[in-house]
Amino acid sequence: MAELKPVEAALSALLEGVQPLGSERIPCDRAAGRILAEPVAATLDVPPFDNSAMDGYALHHRDAGRWLRVNQRIAAGATGEPLAADSCARIFTGGAIPEGADCVVMQESVEVDGDWVRVPEGVPAGDNIRRRGRDVTAGSELLPAGEPLEAAALGHLAGQGITEVTVRRRPRVALLSTGDEIVDPGQPLGPGQIYNSNRPMLRRLLERFGAEVVHLAAIPDEPEGTRRALEDAARRADLVVSTGGVSVGEEDHVKAAVEALGQLDLWRLAIRPGKPLALGRLPAEGHEARFVGLPGNPVSSFVGAWLFLRPLMGALLGAPALLELPRLAARAAFATQTGPRAHYMRVRLEFGTEGISAHAFRDQNSGVLSSCIAADALAVVSPETRLEVGDRVDCLWIGGA
Repeated sequence: MAELKPVEAALSALLEGVQPLGSERIPCDRAAGRILAEPVAATLDVPPFDNSAMDGYALHHRDAGRWLRVNQRIAAGATGEPLAADSCARIFTGGAIPEGADCVVMQESVEVDGDWVRVPEGVPAGDNIRRRGRDVTAGSELLPAGEPLEAAALGHLAGQGITEVTVRRRPRVALLSTGDEIVDPGQPLGPGQIYNSNRPMLRRLLERFGAEVVHLAAIPDEPEGTRRALEDAARRADLVVSTGGVSVGEEDHVKAAVEALGQLDLWRLAIRPGKPLALGRLPAEGHEARFVGLPGNPVSSFVGAWLFLRPLMGALLGAPALLELPRLAARAAFATQTGPRAHYMRVRLEFGTEGISAHAFRDQNSGVLSSCIAADALAVVSPETRLEVGDRVDCLWIGGA
C-alpha cells in the first residue's frame, strides 16, 4: 500500500511551475473582486489640503482662551480668506483650513455671543485638523500588484480619480462530475441515484476564489466518453476539476483517461476527509490545462477546494492573500482521537473575553454536508493525536463559506 502523503507535499506538487495568467484593462466599476496585475501609484495627496475634522471654529492656537470675532464661514468645498488679527472662522467638517489657522475647536466647546466666540485655553496646534497627505502622498504606491479589489481598495482608486485598472484574467475552469448515479436537480431520480450537490457547491467556491467557471459537464462511466469529455474540457479551460472517478474501482475511468491524454499523479493523502487526490496536466491546442480530481463525497470536495483549489487560484491570479488560509489558535470545546491521518474538522468559532473556542459539529462524516453550512473554520488535528477539551487547536478560517 502506497504511503500516505501530507497535505503540504501535495500542495507543493500542485503549485510547481504555476505562473500568473495574463492581464486585461477594465473599468473600475467592473473591477470588484478582481486582482490587480500591476501596482497603482498615487498621483494626488489624500486629503488634498488641510481640512477640518469636525464642525467648529478655526483659529491660531495662541489665541485660545480669548474672545475672537467670527469673520468668515467655511463650508466643505469652500476656500476661506486668511485670518485677520483677533479673529476665527466658523468651519464645517471637510472645510479647508484658512491661512493663519493651525487648530480647530469643536463647536460644543466654545461660548457664543453674536459674532464673537470665546475659545477655551490650552488648545494645541494641529488639533482636529486632517493634514494634507495624511492618508496618501502623491508618488507613493497606492495599491500593490496582487491586491484584491474589494470595497476599501475600490474607494482608494476612486479617491485618486482612477477609472481603469489592469487586472489578472480570471482562470477559466471546467467543472466535471463523474458517475451515472449523479443526477442534476430538476431531473427525476432513478433507483440508486442521487442529486449532484458538488457542482453548485464547487462552482460557488471557485467563483469566490476568483475563477470563471466556463464549462459544466457530466462524465459517463465508460472509457471513451470520459476521454472525450476531458479533451473537450481541456480545450476550453485553464483548469479542469472533476469530482469522483479517481480511485481504483473498475468504473473509475478518469485516472486512466488523464494518464492517456497527459500526465497524472495520484495522491493518497494523510487527511480526513479527502484521502484521494489526483493532480495532472492535460495538453490542449495552444496551452496546457491543469487537472485536479477531488473525491466524490461532498464534504471531501468541500475541504479539498479550500485546501487546494483556493491556493491554486492564488498562484494563477498572482494573489498572495489566497495562497494560505488565515490561521487562528483556539481552545478546543471538543475531544477527539486521530489515527494515521490528520483530521480537518468542521468547527464553529466563538470569540469571547477569554479567547477563541472551537466547537466541532457532532457528525464529521464525509457525507454530512450540513456540517459545512455553519462552519467558520477547519480545525486541524495532527495524526496520532489525542485532543482534550481545553487543548489548543489550530483552525483555518473559512468564514462565510
